[in-house]
Amino acid sequence: MSPITKGVFLALAAAASFGVTTPLIQRFGNGLGPFTLAALLYAGAAGLAAVVGRTANEASLARAHLPRLALVALFGAFIAPVLLALGLRATSGTSASLLLNLEAVFTVVLGALVHREPVGRRVVAAVAVIAAGGAVVSFAPGQAHTTLFGSLLVAGATVGWALDNTLSRPLSELDPGQVVAGKSAIGASLSLVLALVFREPRPAVLPGLAVLACGAIGYGGSLRLYLRAQRILGSARTGSVFAVAPFLGAVVALALGEPFGGLGTVIGGALMALGVYLHLTESHDHEHEHPALTHAHPHRHDDGHHDDHAHPELPPGTVHAHTHTHEARAHRHAHGEDIHHQHHG
Repeated sequence: MSPITKGVFLALAAAASFGVTTPLIQRFGNGLGPFTLAALLYAGAAGLAAVVGRTANEASLARAHLPRLALVALFGAFIAPVLLALGLRATSGTSASLLLNLEAVFTVVLGALVHREPVGRRVVAAVAVIAAGGAVVSFAPGQAHTTLFGSLLVAGATVGWALDNTLSRPLSELDPGQVVAGKSAIGASLSLVLALVFREPRPAVLPGLAVLACGAIGYGGSLRLYLRAQRILGSARTGSVFAVAPFLGAVVALALGEPFGGLGTVIGGALMALGVYLHLTESHDHEHEHPALTHAHPHRHDDGHHDDHAHPELPPGTVHAHTHTHEARAHRHAHGEDIHHQHHG
């Protein structure tokens, strides 16, 4: 399996975890205040991180990473879920799910602008057809209408998560369990404080537990998978593949009883499938140079980049993490936009 294909499958798994929970959150979170809903979602994510614990052989989160982690939590675990909670009050589950396609567009743009990730014609085409698929489904006959204000709130949430995706790119090389736990704890705490300040009503037991479960799966589990995909693909490509999540959410919403859009829904789904296919069949292979570099991240010694140091006590192919130095080298092989291939070609 090529690095890009592996990364795409991880991103698809993250998308599935997130996408199926959006209409469920709307259903179980009905009547909850926006801060309470956001707090429950990320409390669920933090709870999952605590249960699963640290990921073996991963680089640890350090004090120097805390400012970036705080920004990621502010945009992704506080502002974005609060805006989504407000937007869900004025949109249908199907429409809200499909509007989340905008996250991929903003993430690709920010990845190219901030990290200068190469975005070729194939990635642009994939983003375009996935977004077009969402638009077709969104405007298909029989779909419930949404208010402009509700749509803008959901769109604002996608901007928050796109900023989260872009800022979290350097954190993707660290232990995803620690990143998820830290981000979720900060976000849940901020939301809880404001829920108490504004005296939002407490949730009933069963709906509250359901939202916690949605947060664990759709936010905690999804983010762990997303970070692993991001370390292979970079923020732009991962965000683009993640655009399949809104379609999965729309399917769940339809299964819960919302009107089926007919032929438009089928056409939209086909366009999204084409976009995913463009990602799965992407190949990036050329002669490139690696400068000398010292860093810490999980790695193995048979990947063509880490055979310049050895650990006789470790079996071949063992993944481990420690600070190590690379010598400058030039070679050619298929690769994604990972930590060793952040270049512009």
